[in-house]
Amino acid sequence: MSVTLNARVRISPEVLHQQVRDEVVILDLGGEQYYGLNAVGSRIWDLLDGDHTLGQVAEIITREFDAPAAQVQDDLRALLDTLVAAGLVVIVAQ
Repeated sequence: MSVTLNARVRISPEVLHQQVRDEVVILDLGGEQYYGLNAVGSRIWDLLDGDHTLGQVAEIITREFDAPAAQVQDDLRALLDTLVAAGLVVIVAQ
C-alpha cells in the first residue's frame, strides 16, 4: 500500500534514533537493523510526529530546501513507503 499525502505518520515506539551532525541514525530494536537518513531525510523524520499530514511535511520540505514540489512529494512517498515497510514508522491516519 502506498502512503498518501493525507496520511499522518509517527515514529514507531520500537525504534531508537540519534541525530549525528546533519543526519539521523535509526536503530530498529525489533529487527536489530541500523538505518541512516541524510539532511533532508532527517528533517522529514523530525516532522513525523503524527500531527502533520505528509502533505504538510512536503510543503515544509519544499519551502525549507527550495525544491520542486512535485519532486518532494514523489521522494517523500518513496521514503515513507520504505520506512513503513521496514516498520520504522506507523500510519496514524490515512
